[in-house]
Amino acid sequence: MQAFDTDMRNRIIKLVKGILEQNSLSADVAPSAKLVDVGLTSMDMVNLMLGVEAEFDFTIPQSEITPENFQSVETLERMVAIQLQPATAA
Repeated sequence: MQAFDTDMRNRIIKLVKGILEQNSLSADVAPSAKLVDVGLTSMDMVNLMLGVEAEFDFTIPQSEITPENFQSVETLERMVAIQLQPATAA
């Protein structure tokens, strides 16, 4: 399970860094850093949401599209893990 968590975190960080690069920004994206503090705008958050859905092949339920879930890589990671749980448990 640990390898999966590290892989998930790295994939999310890669998505965040990709969006920052599109904006000609670069930042060290720590898992606990607030995404707005590293340079993501509200439009970037929409792109991140779409990127997470594409990367992990699921649709984020409307109820999970909250500022709390998109605060940091860690909060995103938790939300993705919860969404993927039923699929891995089956």
